[in-house]
Amino acid sequence: MLDLYKWQCKHCRMHALDVLGDPVRRRILELLTDGEASSGAIATVIGDEFGISQPAVSQHLRVLREQGFATVRPEGQRRLYAVDPSGPREAREWLSAFDGFWMPKLAALDTELARGRRQRRLQAATDAAREAAKRKRAAESTDASGVSEPPDDKQSKGRTDDGTDDEKSKE
Repeated sequence: MLDLYKWQCKHCRMHALDVLGDPVRRRILELLTDGEASSGAIATVIGDEFGISQPAVSQHLRVLREQGFATVRPEGQRRLYAVDPSGPREAREWLSAFDGFWMPKLAALDTELARGRRQRRLQAATDAAREAAKRKRAAESTDASGVSEPPDDKQSKGRTDDGTDDEKSKE
């Protein structure tokens, strides 16, 4: 009975989202977006990241190949895998039927993100202008001998440069 199930699954087509639903297969596809990779190189990376064996990685590669997400070509003793564009295209086509549900929300999110970036940029420019003005005032308050005038906070407290109380503040 189990053999019949395996035969049916082997010859049936999985839904694109079922294929992409597995994190191992998604990671394999991410690795393949950089170009062709040998099954050994893929097994090493996936084995390190997910802690699965080389035969388990081979099963995931087989699913990707049989479901139209990856191609394989022999090169000597190696098998080189690459992304087959038809699988992701099929998933994109199926998902496009739902664009009306999330595209307006994504557009609104994009607008809010752009607004936040603009506000941060304007705030940074304002902060930079205030800092430049403060430096300019500090530079102008320094006389030619290099002695600076008392800062504003000392003046507001009625103290002179030498730290004694100003006569005006006593009145």
